[in-house]
Amino acid sequence: MDGREARAVRQRLESLARAGVGQLPRGGSRPGLAGPTPAAQAAPAADVRSAPSPGAAARVASLEVLRGEVAGCTRCAELAAGRTQTVFGVGRPDARLVFFGEAPGADEDASGVPFVGRAGQLLTKIIEACTLSRDDVYIMNVLKCRPPGNRTPSPDEVSHCRPFFERQLEIIGPEFICCLGASAARALLETEEPIGRLRGRWFTHGTAHVICTYHPSYLLRNPAAKRDVWEDMKLLMARMGVDR
Repeated sequence: MDGREARAVRQRLESLARAGVGQLPRGGSRPGLAGPTPAAQAAPAADVRSAPSPGAAARVASLEVLRGEVAGCTRCAELAAGRTQTVFGVGRPDARLVFFGEAPGADEDASGVPFVGRAGQLLTKIIEACTLSRDDVYIMNVLKCRPPGNRTPSPDEVSHCRPFFERQLEIIGPEFICCLGASAARALLETEEPIGRLRGRWFTHGTAHVICTYHPSYLLRNPAAKRDVWEDMKLLMARMGVDR
């Protein structure tokens, strides 16, 4: 086992331990990338700030199996060769709300955690302004590897990662998804509309209600757009029934 594989295994075990899962299921065939597991399908939706649902541990186990598949992926040869590690996702396994971004940056590639750099710090402030915390939601990206120079993901890269992020969303089963930026919105909704036209409208992905807003990195370059994002967050919180 090389250093990268050892790091991936360690991350999986640490995540399981934090969730109170002592061991992964043994035996049986490895879950595929299509269709939710029976445990994930049966787990009831949880309130944003409630205790974990009874099915949370099973969802954690399913996510960790998928995390292992992501860690071993080499479908995008350029990204696999240049990454420090894959960046899977973080948060509640039974979250009502998922924040869906574009791809990891340098800080995320180094830490293995999405949205931890400057844009991630701003996202944390946005979440807290909604009277929530990062522990109340789930945060993930379209791509699980950092594109060179933080460039926009290519259509082939999105296609290669689609089975992973679709399966991730199926396991979590969120009621709401907030797409952060044009790349995330286009990947999830399979549209070419610009983010400016997607804002302020509701869409669906499976059973989830989807809203789109600007990526936090865009706000770092264009602070005036923070007002637009706050209007989007007010729409989201009102639909979710969360008091601000």
